Amino acid sequence: MSERNEGLAPGVHEIVIDDVVQRYHVAGEGPVCLVHPGGPGVHWEYLRMPLLERHMTAVYVAPVGAGESGELPDGHYGMERYARFVDGLVDHLGVPEVYLMGHSAGGFVALQYELDHPGKLAGLILYGSAPVFGPDLYEEADVQMSAFEQRHAGRPEVADAVAAHRRPETSGTTKAEVTAHARRLIPAYFADYWGMASDLREAVKGVEIEYVPFAGNWDVREALGKVSIPTLISVGRYDWICPVRWAEEMHANITESRLTVFENSGHFVHLEEPEAFVRTVAGFLADDTGWAGV
Repeated sequence: MSERNEGLAPGVHEIVIDDVVQRYHVAGEGPVCLVHPGGPGVHWEYLRMPLLERHMTAVYVAPVGAGESGELPDGHYGMERYARFVDGLVDHLGVPEVYLMGHSAGGFVALQYELDHPGKLAGLILYGSAPVFGPDLYEEADVQMSAFEQRHAGRPEVADAVAAHRRPETSGTTKAEVTAHARRLIPAYFADYWGMASDLREAVKGVEIEYVPFAGNWDVREALGKVSIPTLISVGRYDWICPVRWAEEMHANITESRLTVFENSGHFVHLEEPEAFVRTVAGFLADDTGWAGV
């Protein structure tokens, strides 16, 4: 078996980039697509998509600073740094064509990677993401949180989710504190959290998040026109943290992009509308590669 194939064998893999351990998990068959979770600091497991693995070789990235992979000695977790680790992984895999899917803040990393390393990706999948991380994102999130509060008025649990958003200083700096704070916000991330199956509600409560001292704000809106590769932009209609506004702005400025809005989802379309999400992503990959899936 060649070195390239060994790097894409199903299972857990570990490499070293800039003297820091980078882990990744491989599953599925078809076009190679790196899958970068959000956060910063969120463990990758919530983004596992078995249905989509029938249509692509998923390379799930365990980001540095988030559990399995190592921590950065200098603690500087900026988007350029995350993109650097993606680049090391792309070079390690050594495949002629690779796609990059980024969910939420993982989409920030995906955009930064394409801007830093044009020509190395075959395509981008920006899922529930945005071209900015900072005051403008937070201001729009406030608007969407108010809309969430209005949609579910009368439910006592709503008040706690809204309070967690409006008092971010309560999130703390330990893994336990950050995770507990995030779990209070979970209902806001779904179109109808209380209408979901009970086993799915219990599963999403298992999310784990590390405290990551993210370095400053980030904004690539003025550079979106430089993205010239096929790009799929997908978003849930009720996504409060990376709402439709940002997806539409990216679509308007990325020439070779297509936009899909999922009308019955929030931030986690792959959980709320899994079949529709798979059809959309698989269709994008099939149009670009001719791969029909297994």
